[in-house]
Amino acid sequence: MKKLKRREFLQKGALAVAGAAAFASGVTVVAGAESWTAGLKSLNTHQAQTLLAMSRQMFPHPQLDDTYYVKAVQDLDAEAAVKPDTAKLLRNGVGRLDAVKPAKFVTLSPSDQLVVLKQLERSDFFTKVRNSELVSLYNNHDVWKKLGYPGASYPIGGYLHHGFNDLNWLPDPPESASPKPA
Repeated sequence: MKKLKRREFLQKGALAVAGAAAFASGVTVVAGAESWTAGLKSLNTHQAQTLLAMSRQMFPHPQLDDTYYVKAVQDLDAEAAVKPDTAKLLRNGVGRLDAVKPAKFVTLSPSDQLVVLKQLERSDFFTKVRNSELVSLYNNHDVWKKLGYPGASYPIGGYLHHGFNDLNWLPDPPESASPKPA
């Protein structure tokens, strides 16, 4: 049997704690953090898992699993690999997330994670992650399908006659908010 080195033991133990915390909070964890974080160029596993948890808290969609949020982390990593300022911003931002409470951000309850994010919401780090997530998540056509968005209506005649009332997850607006076309 292979003996674990202290560093390996601590890394695997930290991942197990983070996974258990994410499981307890109801977050869908991507199988094997090592597998999707292994290809990252700039971020380490902890930073990537922290950014993933942050992204889920910022844009919570219970019908989406982590694979959709991982894309945003991979996009941030790709930028950090070629822009040292972005790498520093992300590294310092994750450090700030972890420093607000006595425990690492990924191990906090969802309500405590929101408290931490509220404290950092005006920071450049928060803005960077939010903007990247907006593009990565909401430009994904598979996410559109999961959320019930049919896509652009321009190619089929515009929203007035196609798609205006297609969202079945919203309540019907009052008649006054939807005047009939002339």
